[in-house]
Formats: sequence, C-alpha cells, structure tokens
Amino acid sequence: MAVIACIEDLKRLHRARVPRMFYDYAESGSYTEQTFRENCSDFQRLRLRQKVAVDLTDRFTGGRLLGLDARLPLALSPVGLTGMQCADGEIKAARAAQAFGVPFTLSTMSICSIEDIAAHSSAPFWFQLYVMRDEDFVDALIERARAAGCSALVLTLDLQILGQRHKDLRNGLTAPPRLTLANILNMMARPRWSAGMLGTRRWSFGNIVGHAKGVGDLASLNAWTNEQFDPQLDWRKIARIRDRWGGKLVLKGILDPEDAARAAEFGADAIVVSNHGGRQLDGALSSIRMLPSVLRAVQGRCEVWLDGGIRSGQDILKARAMGADAVMAGRAWLYGLGAMGQAGVTKALEIMRRELDVTLALCGERDIRAVGRHNLLIPKDFEGDWL
Repeated sequence: MAVIACIEDLKRLHRARVPRMFYDYAESGSYTEQTFRENCSDFQRLRLRQKVAVDLTDRFTGGRLLGLDARLPLALSPVGLTGMQCADGEIKAARAAQAFGVPFTLSTMSICSIEDIAAHSSAPFWFQLYVMRDEDFVDALIERARAAGCSALVLTLDLQILGQRHKDLRNGLTAPPRLTLANILNMMARPRWSAGMLGTRRWSFGNIVGHAKGVGDLASLNAWTNEQFDPQLDWRKIARIRDRWGGKLVLKGILDPEDAARAAEFGADAIVVSNHGGRQLDGALSSIRMLPSVLRAVQGRCEVWLDGGIRSGQDILKARAMGADAVMAGRAWLYGLGAMGQAGVTKALEIMRRELDVTLALCGERDIRAVGRHNLLIPKDFEGDWL
C-alpha cells in the first residue's frame, strides 16, 4: 500500500474502494456546489505567520468540549449513511474516536442504530437529532439516546427541507443500493466493500426501521424519510425538545448572527457554525467566513464550534485562531473510514493531530489554547460588509 501522508491520500483511496453512489454522497454539495467548495477554499485564504527562536517543548494540542477533555479540539460530525461507506461504519468510527480520545456523534440517519453504538463502545457518545413531523418518533429517539447513555444531543436546524444534490439524484441513491446492472457492476469492482457488506446484517437506517410507524420495508422507508423532515421547526419546538431532553444541548446549523444570538439567549450549551457541509443552501457564505460575526453576536454566552471545510490540522489551528472553541469534522474521517475502516478513521485523526502539532510549533506557539488572530494574516475583504 502506498504511504498515507495526508487526508487527500485517504480521499483517493476512499474513492477507489467505495461504490460510486456512496462516495458521491459524501463528496458533494447542493446545486452548483459553490458553498461546498468555498468551505475549503476560504480556509486557504487565511495565511499563517511563521515565528522563530521560541522554546517549543511540551506542546499541547488538546481541547475541551462541553466539559469533556479531548485529545484534539475536535469532535466527529454526524454523517448519514456512514454504514454504507464501510460495513458497520458507525460502530468502527465510534470505536476509533473512543480510542483516540475525541467525541463521536451518531446521525439520526445512520445505518447502525443508537443501541448498536452503545453495545459496541464504552465511552458516552453524542446523538444528532433531525426533527420529524412524527413527534412520538422524535420523543422515542430522545428516550433511546438517553437510555444509551448519550451525553449530549446535537439538534440540527438546517434540514427542514432537503437541499437538492444532483449527484444523489443521478445515482439513484438508496440504502441498500438497488440491484441494477450498473450498481452490481460497480459493487463487483469494489470487492473489499462488497465482502464487508455481505458479512453484516446492517444495510438500512437502523434508527428508523422497526421504530417508526408505517415503516415495514425499504420502499416505505424511502418514502417516509422524504416526507418526514419537519418544515414547521421553530424555537417553540426546539424548546420542547430541550425540555424533554434535559441534558447538554448543541444547536447545529447556525450561520446567521441573529440566529446565533437567539441560540445563545435560548440557553444552548454550544452552537455549531455550519452550512451542512455545503449540502443545503448553495450560495451561502462559508462557515469560516461567518464565524467572526457569529462570535460577536454570541458574546461568550455559549461554546462556539465550527463545522465545514476541516481537512487538516492547519484548518483546526486556523479555526481556533479565528475564535472557535472547537471544530467538528465529517468528511476527513469519512474518507478514512471508506479507505481503511476503523484504522482509517484513526489514521485521519493521527494525521490531523500531527499537522496541528507541527503547525503550532512553526507558528511559534506551544499551546493551542494560546493561538489567536496574531497567528494569522487575514485578507482585508475576508470580513467585509455585505449589502
């Protein structure tokens, strides 16, 4: 096997080993994919200040999220259909995160269920909730998360209506994939993936099948998920979920300063500056561009994390320097999972930790908690006013 030196190497291996529809599901945005691309390219516009002749011994790259010490200021973002990138993918990712020392977040639209993760890992994990029209089902998900020992609820706010992703439409995305000739040939060309899938019983949405009303087969499941996202989600419904959960609450999908101020006033423990990885509102600004205005609106009333465009340890440092308390990363670890299973998730985390450590040192810093705007060269138009 070729040397895996960076996240891009894992991405190439992921593409070679996973069927096209699932790789495309991970590596896509909505409509023109402008926001998807700019989540990464805007990080590249932030330049680092090199500093020398500094004592660089005993460097620290850890973080603290919701009172939890972590090896990095990073949590694994929730990603739907993870178990289609690799057999039992959510279980493998949770185990890798636990062993490495960072939080793992399970998606509502996971292949492995809440109970699967609880049975195969010993560390508390977080559960990400999509709000559905069926309030009884939402309540049941919350109770299942509580019973599984989840230590935080991550409530996603930016998926009331599903954004259009052209690649998913063209590929006819389903879980499991339909047995068309094109899909069969594509899967046969990925023997490692196919062998893994033949060795597991987890092929569909584990949190939904057998739990949601009227979902008795895969056809009805697809129809149900397309119809169930709740377009009426508002602060009243968010308050209802907060009160029913009663624990640590993270609001994900905040991109507007007014929404951020409302979330802080609402009492969220943390908010995640996110545009859903560029998969919802194409044409929105990148997460890193919106971070400064969100921070000004929040005024320290809750933790502020950034999600979107994190592909390296340098991105983690830049996000921290711009004021984020921590980051959430999705695609970076997903590339590793698709490439090498659990070992690939570990590899992705190790790559980012090493990159963060080296970059921290070359910027003349010993502690990630000490970085700030003094470590960056920021373009004059980066935070410019928009009419």
